[in-house]
Amino acid sequence: MRASRIVAGTLVVLASSPAVLWAQGGEAESGGAAMFNINYGLSAWTILVFLALVLVLTRYAWKPILSALEAREQGIQGALDEAARRNAEAAGLLEEHKQQLADARRQANEILAEGKAAGERVRKEIEEKARVEGQAIVERARQEIERERDAAVAQLRREAVDLALAAASKLLSENLTQAKDRRLVEQFLDEMDDGRGARA
Repeated sequence: MRASRIVAGTLVVLASSPAVLWAQGGEAESGGAAMFNINYGLSAWTILVFLALVLVLTRYAWKPILSALEAREQGIQGALDEAARRNAEAAGLLEEHKQQLADARRQANEILAEGKAAGERVRKEIEEKARVEGQAIVERARQEIERERDAAVAQLRREAVDLALAAASKLLSENLTQAKDRRLVEQFLDEMDDGRGARA
């Protein structure tokens, strides 16, 4: 604060001195020839004021101005460096995001492929199980049919044996003639037909 007051005062004194001399030199001279006359006092004061002004500006103004400009330049350079760093960081993050997205797509495709393969496996297992169960049902039905057939054959054999024994006992019990034999066979066949009808 004190230095700025001293500088301001010096500038006012130096600036007013050439103005006073200029005014004095102008009064002394008259006419158009005054423009081409050299006033050495005024020239000396002008040079002295200029040098004082340069000295004052060098000491008090240029250094702070240059320092401020340098600080501003450094700030701008720092901001540019920070922007470049953030830009590079953003590019890296974008690349990482792209890689993660590609990885997620690849994993999704793998999961879909695994799901399709699992579905195909389950379908084949179900088909195989159904085929095995169908074959088992057919085999059980075949065995049941064979059992029924065997039972029917055995039943027929028993009945045939019973019929043969019954016929033989009737034939042996009577002394038959041809007409009696015919009548006995017809009666036996009728009885057999009646027995089958009752069972059905």
